[in-house]
Amino acid sequence: MSETVRIALANLREPATPDDSVQLAASAVAEAGRRGAAVICFPECFVPGYRWPGRPAPVADPAFLERAWSSVADAARQARVTVILGTERITERGLQITACVIDPDGTVAGWQHKGQIDPSEEANYPVLDGERRTFTAGPLTFGVAICHEGFRYPETVRWAARRGAHVVFHPFAHLAEPGGYRPSTFADPANSFHEKAMLCRAAENTCYFASATCAIEGASMTSAIVRPDGTLQCYQPYGQEGLLVADLDLSSATGLLASRCRF
Repeated sequence: MSETVRIALANLREPATPDDSVQLAASAVAEAGRRGAAVICFPECFVPGYRWPGRPAPVADPAFLERAWSSVADAARQARVTVILGTERITERGLQITACVIDPDGTVAGWQHKGQIDPSEEANYPVLDGERRTFTAGPLTFGVAICHEGFRYPETVRWAARRGAHVVFHPFAHLAEPGGYRPSTFADPANSFHEKAMLCRAAENTCYFASATCAIEGASMTSAIVRPDGTLQCYQPYGQEGLLVADLDLSSATGLLASRCRF
């Protein structure tokens, strides 16, 4: 008998301020609970907001981050939803891009730091070895691969699939290029290679791959969920704000191809 788990991807507008990011996140968690989702995933560094190269950004504030995590944890507890919050974290190594995983009772289950960063991020974030882990939400086992990791480093997804992950969540950030190509259909041949990478990460590991990003006008990418056979399950219309909600059939996420990898 197959078992299904409902997930949600928070395809929200970019927050205008750090405080705005917390309010948006808490509201999205509440909506995910109303719509019956067991898990909600947010984009990369949604709280306090991604530090884009060339844009002014506030100094990292550990007190703000603690308050923000507490507020989102309260929302998770009230909604009884597992939250994968794209955020920052200040550690002994410096400022990290990370995902904070919060259980439905509002406790922090753990963190997944970004271990493979884009060269453009090195001014803000140190390069890490990226210790990896998996998490659970009821019958669902999942991993997290953040942005650049999932697009360009297949082993970050395979690691989780080999350890039983039914789905690898993929918080990422992107910008609209002025005058850039504006797609209308997911994975069209004219689109960015990133969407094809999403399809590959699922198919080559026989697991679900769920990418969450912000709703941006003129965006070249969007949030999407790919089945374990590499076919598209659903995607959010480009630039349209809202939750992308889908039911995952866990019996199809066998991890077979990941388990057969000899490297």
